[in-house]
Amino acid sequence: MKVKNYSVVLKSEPEGGYTAIVPSLPGCVTYGKTIEEAQRMVRDAIESYLFSLDKHNDEIPKGTLNSLLKEAGISREEIL
Repeated sequence: MKVKNYSVVLKSEPEGGYTAIVPSLPGCVTYGKTIEEAQRMVRDAIESYLFSLDKHNDEIPKGTLNSLLKEAGISREEIL
């Protein structure tokens, strides 16, 4: 399965580390203690998410960035 490019939002957490959110894949969220770890973890999360969609013959979700960020509980101001 070919993995295409996805936008990822890295959010610094108050207790340390980074949450990685893939806005175009609802529920695709992971965490890393460092930016590098969060990037590795999110690559694996995307691959697993797409594998699961393929296995269940589901389509890849589509949506606007604004609506997906809202679902993830992130304001545009937090990522700009």
